[in-house]
Amino acid sequence: MSTDAVKTVSVEIAGKEISFETGKLAKQASGSVVVRQGDTMVLCTATIGNLRDVDFLPLTVDVEERMYAAGKIPGSFFKREGRAGEKGTLTARMIDRPIRPLFPKGWHFETQLVAIPLSIDHVNPYDILAMNGASTALMLSPVPLPTPVGAVRIGKIDGNFVVNPDEADLVGIDLDLIVAGTDDAILMVEAGANEIPEAEILDALDIAHSEIKKICAAQRELAELAGKEKLVIEPPVIDEELVRQIGESHGAALDAATQVEDKLERQAATKAVEEAVLEQYSGAPDADTYAEYRQRAQLAFDKIEKSIIRQRIAVHKKRPDGRGEREIRDISIEVSVAPRTHGSALFTRGQTQAISVAALGTLKEEMRLDTLGLETHKFYWHHYNFPPFSVGEAGFMRGPKRRDIGHGALAERALVPVVPSTEDFPYTIRVVSDILESNGSSSMASVCGSSLALMDAGVPIRKPVAGIAMGLIKEGDDYTVLTDIAGVEDHLGDMDFKVAGTGDGITALQMDIKITGVTFDILRDALAQAHEARQSILAQMREAIAGPRESLSPHAPRIVSVDISPDKIGLLIGKGGETIRGLQDEFDAQIDVNDDGHVLVYSSNGEMGEALAERIRSMTKEVEIGDAFTGKVVKTTTFGAFVELAKGTDGLLHISNVSPGQRVDAVEDVLNKGDEIAVRVVEVDRERGRIGLRLAEDPDIAGKSVEELAALAAAGGPKRGGDRGDRGDRGGRDGRDRERNGGARGSGRPRHRSGTGRDPERG
Repeated sequence: MSTDAVKTVSVEIAGKEISFETGKLAKQASGSVVVRQGDTMVLCTATIGNLRDVDFLPLTVDVEERMYAAGKIPGSFFKREGRAGEKGTLTARMIDRPIRPLFPKGWHFETQLVAIPLSIDHVNPYDILAMNGASTALMLSPVPLPTPVGAVRIGKIDGNFVVNPDEADLVGIDLDLIVAGTDDAILMVEAGANEIPEAEILDALDIAHSEIKKICAAQRELAELAGKEKLVIEPPVIDEELVRQIGESHGAALDAATQVEDKLERQAATKAVEEAVLEQYSGAPDADTYAEYRQRAQLAFDKIEKSIIRQRIAVHKKRPDGRGEREIRDISIEVSVAPRTHGSALFTRGQTQAISVAALGTLKEEMRLDTLGLETHKFYWHHYNFPPFSVGEAGFMRGPKRRDIGHGALAERALVPVVPSTEDFPYTIRVVSDILESNGSSSMASVCGSSLALMDAGVPIRKPVAGIAMGLIKEGDDYTVLTDIAGVEDHLGDMDFKVAGTGDGITALQMDIKITGVTFDILRDALAQAHEARQSILAQMREAIAGPRESLSPHAPRIVSVDISPDKIGLLIGKGGETIRGLQDEFDAQIDVNDDGHVLVYSSNGEMGEALAERIRSMTKEVEIGDAFTGKVVKTTTFGAFVELAKGTDGLLHISNVSPGQRVDAVEDVLNKGDEIAVRVVEVDRERGRIGLRLAEDPDIAGKSVEELAALAAAGGPKRGGDRGDRGDRGGRDGRDRERNGGARGSGRPRHRSGTGRDPERG
């Protein structure tokens, strides 16, 4: 292979070099490039297929994750990558969204963009490289894309903005903002944030755009060195005379039809006018010119419809459903709509309706991730479903589409900052939003509904989160920012700007811009209007449910956490897991023990769960002077009785104390193995592994405080019937020689600790 064919350019972004190399790999693609930063490498290709007779842009984007890139073998049964995972799907969407509007009108060649990560260093995330690589591959190909698209990530770490932060720094980051754009404008924004103020978002966008310009320049440089000749595409020509004629004959009818407030009725009325126009201006169906004339009439009708709606909004400030530019559709909220679920809410905004349901599970039901990233599991996630009946259509339901995955990830990102940690709330949480009706902004309805469902479930989220979708109509220098856009305003407008957050700041952001010339002043106005709308929605949500419920649903599992000393784990598990299995059977519960001594008790009954937690606390706590127990006599000797205080911990009741006020010749005259007696600890010698007991009703100790008992123990204690030193030595030796759990019972430290404590069945 000739090295002359290989061309490389590089650009430095935030002190790191990003290189673009072409001419070495995948040379039969219409355009190919390897983008590299550090040891992360991504192959990106653009391929032009056949010309298709369609009225849409036949563009597909695929991100194919290969586990070998991170030195991993896929964890599936087949040990082979299957359908794209969530990360790959979201990256593909971020490639598609800013590039799709830039394709020339009339481009009907089947086009495919593919990104394959070849090497992952876990320092430089591959998503930003894939976005830049896809644009570069198009610039190298014959596709007449007018301008390159650059992408960067902005993070906020320790109060400072960082461009393209390392992957490890993205965990728990205050702001994770991905921005794509051209030399002249920002086209796409995707962000998760920890209640970041609107002003800081604008500052981050400004920083991002300055870096994007450098990346665009590098792509242009490589295209000049190795780019292919561009295809010439004739954009569809709209017959202006025909536009005038249709306007005169059907303009008034179309104007009236597009003002019908109900979505389906408006669509039906508009469709009726469209059919009348096409019938009148397409000629006879059997004529040779029918298809050509019908296409011309369709283009003219579409232009008139778009112009009527946009002019009405921009000039007359009147929207298709009659609202003002800042007006939010009527909102209806209901919680606890599904009685057997753990938490549920129905959120309706105009003709957009979402039912969100929260389900709680044990930490063992976590979502395990088999991906190229550093994250290995999730304890909270959100799923979004958009069935065809939500828009009055019939269609296939074959699992989540890319849009469903993207909207679910957006709602999840919006709520992550307020969801409690597993230390504070030891549950796995899944929320599902099913869209029952849709007329725009269904993803933001799912944010509101999910926040309500979590509170209804009793999940102690820090604050409720609401979302709103903003739109834009821009005509020349005049523009109108729209609050709570409906479907037709999204379709015919210039911007879709989704903002979610609490009353104090933004938690998630998603923006797609279809035109150039969207200034920072416009974005500032959009964010200000979104803040105002968010506060209004949050107020209505508080009226429905003021905050998280104090108790969980009776149908939710109960989880109680207990922290024990790590050296007590073996005691809790017991020999071969005998102890922990016995406790689980006795209390009809499940016990999970971590290596650090964090114990989780899972039960369907809260009372039984608390009782089991108290049993674990008592059997694993360090015995102290003054503690009272009701224990079972496990062994009698010539000098006393050993009483089980907790599983694995015994104390000695000396023969002189088995019957206060009386001399006893043999312990068995008063006590037998298996008897239950109430005792109190009067001495603890940890060095010798010895615990001294007295009967709880013994008048010598009755009523004495812990301090008084400790003073007695320090002074040698009240003597009765024999030499104390001899008694203690014999008791200590006997206790150390006995073989219950393989060690001195008084020490509470079994000689053998089996397993890790994570799985009781494995001991």
